[in-house]
Amino acid sequence: MRDLLPYLKLYKKHWFGLSLGMLLGFATLFASIGLLTLSGWFISASAIAGLTIARETFNYMLPGGGVRGFAMGRTAGRWGERVVSHNATFKLLTDLRIFFFQKLAPLIPGRVSNLRDADLLNRLVADVDAMDHVYLRLISPVTIGVVGIACLTAFLCWFDMTLGLTLGAILAIALILWPILFYKLGKQNGAELTQNKADLRITALDWLQGYSELTLFGAEERYRQAITLAQTKLIKNQFVNANLSGLATALLMLVNGWALVLMLWLAADGVGGNQPDPLIALMAFATMASFELLMPIAGAFQHLGQTLTSARRLNDVILAKPDVQFSEQEIKHSGHYGIHFNNVTFAYPDSDKNVLNSVELSIPAGHKVAIVGQTGSGKSTLLQLLTRYWDPQQGAISIADQALTQWSEGQLREAISVVSQRVDILNGSLRDNLIMASPDATDEQLATVLNSVGLESLNEGLGLEAWLGDGGRQLSGGEKRRIGIARALLHDAPIILLDEPTEGLDKQTEKNIMQLFKQHFANKTVLFITHRLVELDSMDSICLIEHGQIVEHGHHQSLIEQKGRYYQLCQTL
Repeated sequence: MRDLLPYLKLYKKHWFGLSLGMLLGFATLFASIGLLTLSGWFISASAIAGLTIARETFNYMLPGGGVRGFAMGRTAGRWGERVVSHNATFKLLTDLRIFFFQKLAPLIPGRVSNLRDADLLNRLVADVDAMDHVYLRLISPVTIGVVGIACLTAFLCWFDMTLGLTLGAILAIALILWPILFYKLGKQNGAELTQNKADLRITALDWLQGYSELTLFGAEERYRQAITLAQTKLIKNQFVNANLSGLATALLMLVNGWALVLMLWLAADGVGGNQPDPLIALMAFATMASFELLMPIAGAFQHLGQTLTSARRLNDVILAKPDVQFSEQEIKHSGHYGIHFNNVTFAYPDSDKNVLNSVELSIPAGHKVAIVGQTGSGKSTLLQLLTRYWDPQQGAISIADQALTQWSEGQLREAISVVSQRVDILNGSLRDNLIMASPDATDEQLATVLNSVGLESLNEGLGLEAWLGDGGRQLSGGEKRRIGIARALLHDAPIILLDEPTEGLDKQTEKNIMQLFKQHFANKTVLFITHRLVELDSMDSICLIEHGQIVEHGHHQSLIEQKGRYYQLCQTL
C-alpha cells in the first residue's frame, strides 16, 4: 500500500468533491436500506392491521410517504453520487497525468532511455486510469461500508441489542475477510493483467509503425502473431477477473442467506422481548438489505493487485531522479554569449567508449563556428551537452562566463535556438507548430517567416489552420526541416545551434537558406554542424573533430593553406 502514497497526496486538492461523493454514496445506501427495511415492516404491519381492529387506527400515510421518500432519495442520491464522484475523479486523473508528465520530462533521455514509446504511453494512459480504483473501488466503498455498518448496528440495537450486535458482527467480519480473501485471489492475476495490457500496446504499436518495412521483409505475420498472443493472455486475465467477480457475488449471497436464517431464528420469539410482531419482518428485510454495503468491496479488492502494479510502474518514473538537474534560481551574466568547453570528456550511459575526449574550445560572443567531421565523431554530442541534454563526466561548459550548471532551465532555453537533425512536428495545426517558438507572434509574422524559408505554398489554402497530422504526415522531409528553421527564426535567441540544417534540401533551397542565415544570424553566437562543406569561408572559424577530439581549428583559408585533414576533406568533394 506504500506504493499508493504519492497519489493519495494528490487527493488533498480535491478533498471536497471526493468527500461529497462519499457523503452522497452513504445517503444513497441509507435510502436503499431504509426503503427495503421500511417496506418489509409496512407490508407486514398493514397485513396484520387489516386482520384486526387496528385497521381503523393504523397510520398508512406516514410509512407510505417514507417509502416514497426513500425511493426518490435513492434515485436522486445515486445520480448525484455518480456525477460528483466521477467529476472529482476525472479532475484527479487530469492532475495525475500532468504530475506524471512533469516528472517524466526531466528524465528524458537518461532514465527512460530503455523504455519503449508504447510502454510510456501505456503508463500515461492505462496505468494512470487504474488509479481511479483507489477512490472509486477502495477508499469510498470501505469508508461507506464502515460508517454504514456502524449506523445500521446502532439502529437495530435500538429495537433489540442481541439482533443488532449479531448482524453488525456478521457484517464487520465479512468487511474484514472479503478484502483479504479476494486481494489474495486476484493479486497475481491483476499484476499479469497490467503487464499483458502493456505488452499488447507495445506489440500493436510496433506493428502499426513498422507495417511497411515488416511487409517488405516478410516479418509482418510474425509481429501480427505476437499481437494475437498478447491479446490471448490479456483475455485470459480478464476471464479470471470475471470468474472472481462471480465468485465474490455468489459467496456474498450465500452468507446473506445464512445470516437471514440466523436472524429469523433469533427473532422468531419476538424482537426486544415483545410478542412476535411486524418488527420481525423489519429485522429480516434489514438483513437482506444490509449486504448491499458489501457488494462493492469484494469486487474492488480483486483489482487491488492491478492497481498496485500500475502504481509501481508509475513510481518507476515519478520517484526517479533525473541525471540532469537545473538550478531553481536565475543567474546574472554579462550578456555576451560566449561559449567555452573546458577539457570536456563524455561517454553515453552503458558505454565504455568516450564520445568526446578532453575537448577544449572557446567561441567568442557573436562568432560563427562550423563544426565538421565524419559521422560519429562527436559533433552532435557537443550540441547535446550545450543544451544540457546530458552533463559531461569530466570538464565543464560555460556560457557568458557562467557555468552551464548554474543556469536555470528557463534562462537556458531562452538563450538558445536549436535546429536539430530530427524536427518534431506535433499533431496540430501549422500555427500550433510555429507559435511554440514565439507565443506572441502574429499571423503576419508567421506568414512572413514561412515565406523566408521557402514555404510559401503552406500559406495557401487553409494556411496556418492546415492540420499537419501525427508527426507531420502531410509534410515532406525538407518541409519539416524548414519548419524547424522557421522556429529558430521566430525564437530569435542570441545563441543558434544548427545540426545539419540544410540536409535533405535541394541546392537552390540550400543556397537560399544559407543566405538567410547570414542575414538573420548577424551578431549572434552560432554553432553550425555540417557534412556538406559549402559556404564555410563565411564562418569566423572551422573546427574539425575526429574520434571525439579537435584535430584542427582555424579560419577556412588558413586551414586550406596548412594542407592538413580539413584540406584533404575539401579535396574529396
